[in-house]
Amino acid sequence: MENEKSALGLDGNITALLGYIIPLVGLILIFIEKENRFVRFHAFQTVLYAVGFIVIYIASFILIGVVSAVLAAISDVLALVSILFWFIPLVLWLGWLVGLIYAAVKSYGGAMFKFPVIGNLAEKWSS
Repeated sequence: MENEKSALGLDGNITALLGYIIPLVGLILIFIEKENRFVRFHAFQTVLYAVGFIVIYIASFILIGVVSAVLAAISDVLALVSILFWFIPLVLWLGWLVGLIYAAVKSYGGAMFKFPVIGNLAEKWSS
C-alpha cells in the first residue's frame, strides 16, 4: 500500500515523508488523497502532531510567564531561578523534532507507526 501512487503522483512512502517534513502538505493531503489509506493515515497524524505541539508550546509559554511573574513578585532570587523555566520550550521543541524525524523515517520505510494518542485518532479518521 505504501508503494502505491498518491494523489501527488509520488510513491506513498515519499508522500508520507513529505507530509511530516512540511505539515502543510499533510493538511492538503487530507483533502485530496482519497485512495491511499497509508498516505491518509500519515497526513492525519502529521497534522494532529503539529497542532498538538503548537497547543502545548503556547500553553507552556503562558504557564511559564505566569509562574515567572509570581516567583519574581516573591523574591529576586526566585526571579533568577525562574529563568531556568524558559528552557522548557526548548526541550519541548527538541522532543517534537525527534518525534517528527522518527515518524518521518518510519513512514519512509513503509511502517504504520502510530504516536500514542494521536495515532489512534489518525487511524480512525483515515478509514
